[in-house]
Order: sequence, then C-alpha cells, then structure tokens
Amino acid sequence: MTQKQKYENDYGTPVGTPFRPALPVRSLADIRKLEETPLEQALTVRSTYEIFRNAGHAFGDKTALTFLRTGNPADEPIRWSYAELLARIHQTANMLHALGVGPNDAVAVLLPGCLEYHLALWGGEAAGIVQPLNPLLTDEKLVALMTAGRAKVLIAYGSDAESGMWSKAMRLRGQVPTLTTVLRVAPHDEAPGAAGALPEGVADFDVLRAAQPDDRLVSGRDIAPADIAAYFHTGGTTGAPKLARHSHGAQVFTAWASVQVAGMNENGISINGYPLFHVAGVLPASLSSLSAGVEVIIPTPSLLRNKEVLANYWKLVARYRPTSLSAVPTVLAALANVPLDGADISSITYCRTGAAVLAPELAARFERLFGLHVHESLGMTEMAGISTITPPGVNGPAGCVGFRLPYMQMRVVALDENGNASDREMPRGEQGMVLFKSPNVFSGFVDPADNAKAFTADGWLATGDLGWIDDEERLNLTGRSKDLIIRSGHNIDPKTIEDALGAHPAVQLCAAVGAPDAYAGELPVIFATLVPGASATEEELLAFTSARVDEAPARPKWVSVIATMPMTNVGKIYKPELRAMAALQVVNAAVVEVCTELGVPEAARPVVKTEGESLVRVQIDGAAAGSLAAPLQERLHKALEPLPFKTRIATQ
Repeated sequence: MTQKQKYENDYGTPVGTPFRPALPVRSLADIRKLEETPLEQALTVRSTYEIFRNAGHAFGDKTALTFLRTGNPADEPIRWSYAELLARIHQTANMLHALGVGPNDAVAVLLPGCLEYHLALWGGEAAGIVQPLNPLLTDEKLVALMTAGRAKVLIAYGSDAESGMWSKAMRLRGQVPTLTTVLRVAPHDEAPGAAGALPEGVADFDVLRAAQPDDRLVSGRDIAPADIAAYFHTGGTTGAPKLARHSHGAQVFTAWASVQVAGMNENGISINGYPLFHVAGVLPASLSSLSAGVEVIIPTPSLLRNKEVLANYWKLVARYRPTSLSAVPTVLAALANVPLDGADISSITYCRTGAAVLAPELAARFERLFGLHVHESLGMTEMAGISTITPPGVNGPAGCVGFRLPYMQMRVVALDENGNASDREMPRGEQGMVLFKSPNVFSGFVDPADNAKAFTADGWLATGDLGWIDDEERLNLTGRSKDLIIRSGHNIDPKTIEDALGAHPAVQLCAAVGAPDAYAGELPVIFATLVPGASATEEELLAFTSARVDEAPARPKWVSVIATMPMTNVGKIYKPELRAMAALQVVNAAVVEVCTELGVPEAARPVVKTEGESLVRVQIDGAAAGSLAAPLQERLHKALEPLPFKTRIATQ
C-alpha cells in the first residue's frame, strides 16, 4: 500500500497538494487576476494539520527543518525531513489527546528556538488550541494568560539556560487552576537520563511522544476552518496582554496568500530567526514556508539573540545557501556592521523585513553593502501574521510595505479628534489610519471586552497603523497612531524626525518620542545609538536633524545618545521605555533647576528614578537636605505638578 493510499484510507479524503504560487505577482493587477477564481475554489485546505499532511506526502524525505546547534558554520546541524516532521506532529497530537486535550483546550508553550517548538505548535493545533508564551513576561502575566486561556498542558524547556524557562515553568505549575500536566522538553545536547526523576504531574515530552502512533490522528478529529487553532498574546511588555484567537482558516489563508504573493516554492531555503511565540516567526516565516516545501533553518535556541550567530551570519549564509533573508530592521542594522569577509551570499534573492518601519538610510546602507534591496511587509497578530507584502521583483522606497493580499479589502481613513479611525476615507497619497477586512482577520479576543477598540462600528479591523496608498496601490507606512507626538494639539509624525537623524553616518538606530511638557503636552525628542567606532556629539546630531526637518514644531528639543536601544523580544524598538527615559530627563532638569535656585548642595539633591513606565519618583533625603527639605518639596511639587506625567515626591 502506498503512503497516499494509506492516508486516503485513514481519513476518507485524498491527500491534497502543497501550496504553490499560481503566477508571479508584480502588480495589483496580478492580485486581481488571482481573485478571478472564487476563494472557495482557490483554497480548499481546511486546517493547519491538513497543510502538514499534504506537505509530508508531497515532499517526503526533503529537509523541512534544520536546527543549528551553535553559531559555528562548521558544526553539523540536526535535520528533520517533511515525512519525519509529519510523523512527529501525529505523535505529539496523539500524546496531547491521551492527556485529555480536546478541541477547546489550550496547550501553553514555553520554549526557545528548537525543533520541538514545531511539534508543540502544529501538534497542539491538531489536538486543541496552542498558546505560545513570551518567556520574558513576568510570572504574574504568564499566569494570567494561561488562566484566561484555560491551559490544560504546558510544554516547557527543561533548562534555565534560556530565560530561566524551567524554573519559571515549575513556579507556574501550581498557580494555573486548569493545568494538569507539564511536559519537559530536553535540550538537544542533554545526555539521556541527566534530568533524573521528574515531579508528579511532570513528564518527559519525548518519552510520551515516542509511545504514540505516528501515521494518523488517533482522535479522528475533523478540523473545521472556523475551529480555533491558537491563542496569541498581544502586548504584555506594557499593560495587560490580550489573547487573540486565530482560526485554522485564518492561519491557512495567511500561508496560502503568502505563498502566492511572495512566490514561495520547494526550492527555497530560509533562516527563521524570529521567536516562535510571535506571529511573524510562526505564520509568515514557518507555516507559509513549510506549506510550500521550503527548508526552514532555526539558528540555535537563542536565535538571532545569539552573538555567535550574528557574528557568523554571512558565513552561515555561505554554508547553508538560503534563498531569502528575513529580519526586523534592528537586526538588519546589526548585520550591517558584520563584514562579508569574502562570504558568498549570492544565494539570497529576496530580502524582507517587517515589524517596524524601515529607515531610508538603513535600506540604502544594506543595499550599498550587500547588494540586497530590502522588501517590506506588514503583519499583525490580529491578522494571523500578514497583511501586505512587497513581492520579489518589486522594489519600493523605504516605508512601502507592498500590496494587499488577494481577497482582502484595505482602506485609509482620517483620524478623529481622539486619534481613532473615523469614517472619512482619505484620498490616495494622504495619510490616515489603515483598516482591513480579510479572510485572515482574527476571531476576536478571548475577553470580549477587548474587542471594542479592535474594530470600527461597521466591522473593519482598526490597525492603529498610519499610512497612505500610492499610485501603484501599494501601502506605505509612516508609523503607529499611538506613537504620534502631540504638541499643543498638533500631530507630529516621529518618522519625519527619525528619517532626518537616521541619515547621519554615525547613527546606528534612532527613535523619536514625546517628552512631557507643562505647556505643550509633549515636545519631540530623539534617542540614538551610534555605529560601533563612530563618534558624534549630541549637539552635532541635534543641528543635523533640525536642518533636515522642515516643520519647526517637529524639530526635536534635544538628542540623547544612549549605549543600547531598548528592544522588545522580537527586535522592535520599545518606545514606552524611551518615553519613560524622556520623562526622567525632564524631571531631572526640573529638579536641578529648583535645587540651584534654593542652593541645595549637590550631595543633598534628590534621587530621581522611574518606577514602571508611567511614574517618576523623586526621593528627598531629609537628613542631607536639612532645613531645605520642606521648601525643596514644596517647590518641586509646584514645578512638577503641571507636567502631563505622574510624579511622586517623597522625603525619607
């Protein structure tokens, strides 16, 4: 009996084919040509499990996943074929089914970059609902997420070498009421039996998996497109994270549409350095690739946070011959500092970025150094990871994130007085908020109360992204509505300032935010890091920027050079921390001014520090300040009270 016949006997339906691009997409006319076929005919796959079943049958012994043990190009990797991946997904789903996981139960995942993450993701979705977790979140937030998702099983990394994951898993174990089992994933280099006896309720992932059938789903589950596949959390680094529900249909559409627009096929090889708790790493970078037969490389457990991987990146390209390079702009900026040193990178035919708007100078530097034009895309959790794509062969300016996906609707509307989406459509070429309707729009948040701001009254997804549509009907992004700097009611686009300073040859990364001001509400300021080995004064950078910003209110009040740029775990610049740093500088300046007026000795001046992201604390040392303590507190209160920022003055 052939493999195909066996699958047909097991499931009663023929094995389908992998996703393949129908035609090269180079314009919106090509998108419209794809739309001539009704979606229900163009896309018949119903679940992510079906994607892997089709790929496993079609590609068999072809390599699906390559795991790099280290960042040394000479080290031998671990490889899994498409057939092996499917067999292990079957085993993982069957193991979870045996542990009581059903279609409405969540499987939480706390893993670094590893092969087993793909088993947790796709086996988890075949058995129930997968819930990837950011390991850098606090225990409190992780407990809240798992409790909200009603997680029944936690799949966790059995080591603290990566973000203290195992200790964190053991702490979470007793705090989530619905959790029944923790499955321990052994590090790839752990000797057999090294973990010793496991506590009650904790089991070895591989031992339980290996005992399960690898050729079918024991549950016999028929997964419908509307069934929920995953809970992805949005936010969490600031405020309470929210759980977004992805249907199987939404994730399948993301994979199919990505293959069509980006032209993915079985000749492709990619290095996926995105963390797999984030939609970018899971859906556009993994599911889409694996649906089309691409080989996906996982660069060590630490991914692109591994300094050895970054330092050897071009040598790894020369060794593994990837056809595409995909990374967030901050990683591209780091790679721009890594010399080629003779490495042959000619295999790369498509360079892509997303997650944040690309600075024009960085785009130009990358093309100048490596001959690679950077193509931008837009993706978001609420759209199963992808919204627009700039396909190979289409070169747009920095900020151009490409064409909408097939069968998708896109609008740009004016902002209302509160910075939300209005119903007034903007003419082509004019900026507003980007709205979408699409088959891959998420199924809403787990908590219905979180849905109010996600959609307009007439059902469009309000992205919060600001942009405009050009003459070729491509979307061009300028930033996020929440990142606008509002000076005396005047909206200032931080990208204008960032592009100006980013053109300075000494600047590596920069980000503009609003600093609190008693009169204007916010004033534009900008933080920068310098290219290694370069030097420039803050005064020089301020003059350089101001000369390139035409609009006087948008010229920054100051430039601050910092050693490292605060980042999220997916490589985005973390502006809430920069806003807190700006507030700290404003408060510090006010404290110095008051202390100078009162004649407070430098040794007795208050200590100023941030507490969280929305509070600055001013601590007066009563003993050191002596008789000046009371007037100092009074004057500081008067000076700081008008600031649109929470401050707390205390005397000890």
